[in-house]
Amino acid sequence: MSQALDLPKVDDFLQELATIQQTGSKRIALLGSRHVPITHQYLIEMMSYALVLANNRLITSGAAGTNSAAIKGAMRADPNLLTVILPQSLERQPRESREQLEQVMHLVESPENDHLALSEASALCNQEIISRCQQLICFAFHDSITLLKTCQDAEDQRKLVTLFYFD
Repeated sequence: MSQALDLPKVDDFLQELATIQQTGSKRIALLGSRHVPITHQYLIEMMSYALVLANNRLITSGAAGTNSAAIKGAMRADPNLLTVILPQSLERQPRESREQLEQVMHLVESPENDHLALSEASALCNQEIISRCQQLICFAFHDSITLLKTCQDAEDQRKLVTLFYFD
């Protein structure tokens, strides 16, 4: 008897192909490290600005670095096309992030995760974000365990994943 191979389903493949070929707007998640050089933050801000100007919906989380730059660019282009999903409640966010986050129209808080460590809450938040997107763009370091796991989970769900490394 032959063993069944763990091959992707035809439907999954066709869905991925359709997403690649889609010329209309997409739901794009943009995630990344908090520790980002300022020049990279400007590039991420410009990328999110361009993605939203092209009528894509942008989904990110609320942290310094990559996510803050993504929020800044999307807010400049069209605040209505930005959704920010927080790993915990707004009150648990750093003071420097709160001012920016309070301007976001589509802000999703997760107060039920306030009792968790930030790393655990962030992992759950990232799962929620990838469940809502068609494509993930991620900026990480080779040792960014949570982000790399998020990329793997997105690939397992047949999402398009573009991973940029800072190192």
